[in-house]
Amino acid sequence: MPETSRRGLLFGTAAVSAGAFLTACTSNEPKEKAVAQSNQPAADDKPGAPVTIGFAGPQADHGWLNAINVNAKSRAEKYSEVTLEITEGSNDTAAQIGQVKTLINKKVDVLVILPADGKALTQVGLEAMKAGIPVVNLDRIFASPQAYRCWVGGDNYGMGLNAGHYIGEQLKDMANAKVVELAGIDNLELTKQRSQGFADALKNYSNIKLVARQAADFTVESGQAKMAQLLQAQKQFDALWNHDDDQGVGALRAIQQAGRDEFIMVGGAGAKSAMDAIKADNSVLKATVLYPPTMAASAIDLARALGQNKGVAGLSEMEIPTSLTLYSAVVTKENIDQYLPTGFS
Repeated sequence: MPETSRRGLLFGTAAVSAGAFLTACTSNEPKEKAVAQSNQPAADDKPGAPVTIGFAGPQADHGWLNAINVNAKSRAEKYSEVTLEITEGSNDTAAQIGQVKTLINKKVDVLVILPADGKALTQVGLEAMKAGIPVVNLDRIFASPQAYRCWVGGDNYGMGLNAGHYIGEQLKDMANAKVVELAGIDNLELTKQRSQGFADALKNYSNIKLVARQAADFTVESGQAKMAQLLQAQKQFDALWNHDDDQGVGALRAIQQAGRDEFIMVGGAGAKSAMDAIKADNSVLKATVLYPPTMAASAIDLARALGQNKGVAGLSEMEIPTSLTLYSAVVTKENIDQYLPTGFS
C-alpha cells in the first residue's frame, strides 16, 4: 500500500473516518504498519535525575539582560532536582571566561552561557565541550558550532521584518508615507539584522519611504538625545520604529517634549513600560516587537533535558534540537493582555 501522502494528512478526522470505512469494506487489503516511534523519554515537569546547571551571563546593566537572569533563576527553581550555579555576570570578556572556567572546574553537568562577546568566548565554550560538559549557547552565538550543543536565541532579522510589516499595514493606504528608524548600536550584528529585516519588509509597500535613520546606544539617555535630533531634522513623518524599549523611554520623553503626535511608534524587545503604554493607549506608542527574555527559561529547560538524557516533549526526536529561534511577535492593544506577564522592567 502506498505511503499516506502529505496532502492526505491535511484532511484530519474526515480522512481518518473515511480510511476506517474503506478498511471495513476491503478486508483483503494489507494493514498499514504502525509508524515507528522513539521510546526515548521526553522531558516533563516530573522530577528526574539530579542536574547541576552552570549559568554564566553578562552584567545585568540593561532591563532585558536583567530579565534574562530572572527567567533563568525562576525556571531552575521550578525543578526540585535542578541546582543552578550562577555567576555574578560581567561585560569584561576576560572576567567572564574566568567565571566559565570556574564552572568547568566544578564539573557542572551542563553549561548555559550568554556571552558578553560570542567570538571572544568561543574558546572557553570549546573547552567545556571537550571536557564533556554540553553547552547551551544563549542569544549571542559562538564563532564555532563545535563550541555548543544547542543554541537558543531571538530572531533579530524577524524582529525588523515584523516591525516593518506592522507599520506597512498601518500606512498602506497613505500616499507618500514617511518612516524614521531609531536603531541600536550600529557596530553590533544584531542591529544590522534588525535594520535589514525592517528595510526588506518596507519593500513590500511602494508608498512608504524610510526618510531618516539614527543609531542610539540602547540606553534611555541616548534614546532621548537621538530622538530629539530626528524630530528636529524631520518636521513631519508617519511612523517610527525604535529597536529597543529601554532607549524608547528616552525617545518618548523627547517626543512629548517636542509636542509631536502625528505618527505611530513601534518599540522593540517587550519591556513592561512599553506594554503599559500600549495598554493605556495614551501616547504615540502603539506596538512593540518582542525579543523574548523567556529564552533563558527555555535554555534551562533544554539544559535540564540534556543533563537527564531526554528529548523534548511534543517532538519525535530522541535528542534536543541544535538550535531554537524564538518568534518576534508584535504586541498591540488587541493582544496586550496575553503578553503583559512577559514584560520586563
